[in-house]
Amino acid sequence: MDKNMAIKNWDSLDNWQKFDMFGLMLGITPTELATVEHFEKNPSLSWQFYHHRREGMVTKLPNKAHIAIAECEKRLKSQGRRVVVITQNIDELHKRAGSENILEMHGSLFKIRCTKCQDVTANTDSPICPALAGKGAPDFEADEDNIPLDELPRCKKAGCGGLMRPHVVWFGEALDPSILAKAEEELEKCDLCLLIGTSSVVKPVALFGPRLSILGIPVAEFNTEETPVTKSLGYHFQGPACTLIPEALAKHESEPER
Repeated sequence: MDKNMAIKNWDSLDNWQKFDMFGLMLGITPTELATVEHFEKNPSLSWQFYHHRREGMVTKLPNKAHIAIAECEKRLKSQGRRVVVITQNIDELHKRAGSENILEMHGSLFKIRCTKCQDVTANTDSPICPALAGKGAPDFEADEDNIPLDELPRCKKAGCGGLMRPHVVWFGEALDPSILAKAEEELEKCDLCLLIGTSSVVKPVALFGPRLSILGIPVAEFNTEETPVTKSLGYHFQGPACTLIPEALAKHESEPER
């Protein structure tokens, strides 16, 4: 979905390379940084990295594919039908485009979770806290800023004050079981599945399409290239999502007038 928007996707090898400057500057790879172990060891560095990603994302707008999906959901809702977005992206662009039925499998950049009381809070503050203002951009000339713990984002729940962390799924962490259960419920009711722009390598989501295809559910893949699951699916449309999806989801002449 985001490959045509200069947005860095964790599950794309090409896009992984876009993190190299940050990794080289810190002497750490992105795979090492995006772990609970690294956060516990150096929460200042982790927060600078994610703060920079948050700040970069607020400048992005939903593309034509995001908008087409949201419009399709709204149109089919009036016909008594249901469209659900199951996404691995953490950018909330589907929400900003107007989609309502969204399952964020890997969390969101704009939600934070308390490491003490586990409270999850939506947060779009810019900067997220004064100490992180202007921090996190890759810069070979910059010295590492070691921000004190008490100046990093803290829980505002009465009587808590615990350290907050990004509400995203890091390497080595399990998916939220409640979100996974909801996704499974939607798959049970699914009568058509579109795989849009995903590399289909990150499990368990990568298995959703092939599983439905085996059950006889039509599955169509929209991607700029073939993926490991392409040959197990019924349909593959090659090209950018922002070009293909608006046409694929446009109102068909057989649909009733509102």
